Amino acid sequence: MEAVEGQEQLVQSRVMRVLSEESWNYFMTQASSEGCPVAIHFTAAWCMPSVAMNPVFEELALTYEDILFLVVDVDDVKEVATKMEVKAMPTFLVMKQGGGQVVDKVVGANPEEIRKRIDSFAQSIRASK
Repeated sequence: MEAVEGQEQLVQSRVMRVLSEESWNYFMTQASSEGCPVAIHFTAAWCMPSVAMNPVFEELALTYEDILFLVVDVDDVKEVATKMEVKAMPTFLVMKQGGGQVVDKVVGANPEEIRKRIDSFAQSIRASK
């Protein structure tokens, strides 16, 4: 089926958008009960380096399907950014399980570093199963 001109084809995203503190708590509870690791991208619409990292984070989400990928806009969900001590954008956090401890943190738009850290995190999860 061809896309109609002017219409974008929507691809199902594996990155879940956190829209409120309630949705953050829901994702954390779900990940915790399933023992699912979580990768989070803290972003802001006005921060071009953050926006530039969106496709990289999307690509990682498609590669590592056993990790829950979340994106949090710090202006929309300030409470979560404050709770997770996010002070600069973009910030990437990796958690062993939802609500669990943060096992890695990368501040700044560094695609190679993010890929490397998430890859080694995914390897360590698989090794411990």
